[in-house]
Amino acid sequence: MRNCFGLTLLALTVILAAPSALQAQSQYIGYVYPAGGEQGTTFPIRLSGQGLLHPSEVLVTGEGVTVRIVDYFRTPNNQEMAMLREQLNLLKKKETVVDDGMSAKMAWFEFPAPIGPETASPPAAAAAAPKTEKDVAKDNLIKRISTLFEEDERDPAVRAHTEIVYAEVTVAPGARPGRREIRVVTRRGISNPLPFMVGQVPEVARKPMKTSRKQVLGKEYLAQRKRPQEDEEVLVAVPCTMNGQSGAGELNRYRFQATKGQRLVVSAKARDLIPYVADGVPGWYQAVVRIHDAQGREVAYCDDFRSSPDPVMCFVVPADGEYVLTMNEALFRGRESFTYRITIGEMPYVTSIFPLGGQAGKPVKIEMDGWNLEKATLSAPPADAKPGTHLLTATSGKFTSNPVPFAVGTLPEMIEQESNDSPAKAQKITLPVVVNGRADRAGDWDVFETEGKAGQTIVAEVHARRLGSPFDSFVKITGADGKVIALNDDHFDAASGLNTDHADSYLMARLPADGKYHIHISDTRRQSGKALSYRLRISHPIPDFELRVVPAQIVLRSKSSTAARVYAIRKDGFDGPVQLTFKNLPEGVEAAPVTLAAGKEDVGITIKTTLEEMEKPVNVTLTGNAKSGETGILREATPSEDKMQAFLWKHLMPAESLPLVVCNPAYKPPADRIRPPIPDDYRPKDVKRDLAGSSVNAIMTEIENMYQEWLLTDEFANRHIATIEARLIK
Repeated sequence: MRNCFGLTLLALTVILAAPSALQAQSQYIGYVYPAGGEQGTTFPIRLSGQGLLHPSEVLVTGEGVTVRIVDYFRTPNNQEMAMLREQLNLLKKKETVVDDGMSAKMAWFEFPAPIGPETASPPAAAAAAPKTEKDVAKDNLIKRISTLFEEDERDPAVRAHTEIVYAEVTVAPGARPGRREIRVVTRRGISNPLPFMVGQVPEVARKPMKTSRKQVLGKEYLAQRKRPQEDEEVLVAVPCTMNGQSGAGELNRYRFQATKGQRLVVSAKARDLIPYVADGVPGWYQAVVRIHDAQGREVAYCDDFRSSPDPVMCFVVPADGEYVLTMNEALFRGRESFTYRITIGEMPYVTSIFPLGGQAGKPVKIEMDGWNLEKATLSAPPADAKPGTHLLTATSGKFTSNPVPFAVGTLPEMIEQESNDSPAKAQKITLPVVVNGRADRAGDWDVFETEGKAGQTIVAEVHARRLGSPFDSFVKITGADGKVIALNDDHFDAASGLNTDHADSYLMARLPADGKYHIHISDTRRQSGKALSYRLRISHPIPDFELRVVPAQIVLRSKSSTAARVYAIRKDGFDGPVQLTFKNLPEGVEAAPVTLAAGKEDVGITIKTTLEEMEKPVNVTLTGNAKSGETGILREATPSEDKMQAFLWKHLMPAESLPLVVCNPAYKPPADRIRPPIPDDYRPKDVKRDLAGSSVNAIMTEIENMYQEWLLTDEFANRHIATIEARLIK
């Protein structure tokens, strides 16, 4: 697997030119666990990050998925932790009771049961009396504070992962399977998006990891978590999806029964869930999947799928019996954000299609290849599909396959015809055209012949790797005399987001004379097969551009302004100005049109508001207008996240939506608890007055915050407040 790590001009621009306003987007989620769930189920998740104070809702794109916020945990300071420990110890004493206000609040509070294999409940005591509302409230408060201690890590590996939003997700039975995006909305902003999957088979999830401890060089073993033996291996029934997190040095095992001849597709998602890791090489979770038989012999292994780091394999079961699937990170790195999903079952899986695209409005016959597709049908793009990349799936019974990209274009199309492996046998073409071809045999060259005029410019562009094909192209243009005029192997495409293997070729060449010219294409690794397909556009330049807007959410403070940055990815020599305009901005929000100057790659755009706040985010759109000669070009900007890979390389990761929200940065929730008056007998006598006013105010604020978070009882809060007040230096 090869990765293109060249630091391009665009990447440098992203690093150096990002305005400080972009850094003000403080709501951030680093991971969600589990990162998906089965259709027709309800299950708990956690979203960890920073700046998540006062969460108001969790959004998932698409229909059929709803989320209810259960609780929010911030990271208490050492003094708060000491008070909570004291409160917990008091609650565990039999004679301690909660007050009426807390019993009304906490009696209903209980985390939903975790998803996973059913476990038998311990038998209830025969003569156990039913618990009162206050008993239930006390138990729930004990559980809540205990959970906070269980989650706490004073020296975390990633401080940006220590705030947690607990939520409950409900997926409708008919919800579309596949990838969604999830965000946390708070009263002070909206977070970045992360992938969230809707699955089709039963799911299990390991107990969530607490925040990982920071590693110390030479003592990394101290950061490894100590987990019980039963957590190392989980018994599952095929088909299923297994959710887990990899800690440092860990191997996770899943034991299952299988029958001889079963064609089990094993597909892992790890890099897909957290695309780029900033502080580690190679810059993502590099998953490794193995299967062992009952005797412990390794019978299957996979650590990627073509150019994707996420493993996918078809395991043909050799004999009836028990098997163990293991999952680990290739370098045995790990922390709580190293989440994964592994699906195993006799599921349909499309490994390739041909052709990789077609002309808009024209029928096209699509072949597919893969696993468990004998009774599957492939969805085709609708007749009115617009130009662009569409995702196709195959359906077999009740299961839907993985999505595969299919390009819809505007140019005439043709299929490459063998034998055309030399200029003498070249396939004649008329420009413009898109040729759909394959590497039919090892070392195969496909050659196409066209007439050209002196001074004309020809573009040859390959789409293969960007459409999921393993074809690694090499393209060259030669004259009638065989002299090479231009050639290209790899071409960096800043618009490809998740792709780091920029194996698609692109060249633009000026023809020196009238005559015949030949365009040659081959796979650089001399491989062949059904999957090695390509789309080769041969045309005169078609000036165009794509737009990316960063960040993928717009957060405005009350009656203020913020900035976004827009990047243009110019194509076929287009270097004209682009006018940028927001559409469908809500009333009270405005943004003056901005012109991206000719030849420039990026520009800032300012958004202003006269509003104090908005009740909910709204999705907005940024468009770019330009002209190439007399031809108008209108493009929508793709919302994107500016991501760093492995300490250095920058990527613009596309998102599904661009939500905008106006928030009050000084928001404080209404005090829904009113402390009763402090009884006189709570006030200590003969206490040393040793606290200055500033210290008293700070401690009182901490107590009040925890009290309003329903972590302290009336009695506990009042006794501490009385003591602190008595220590004030007069």
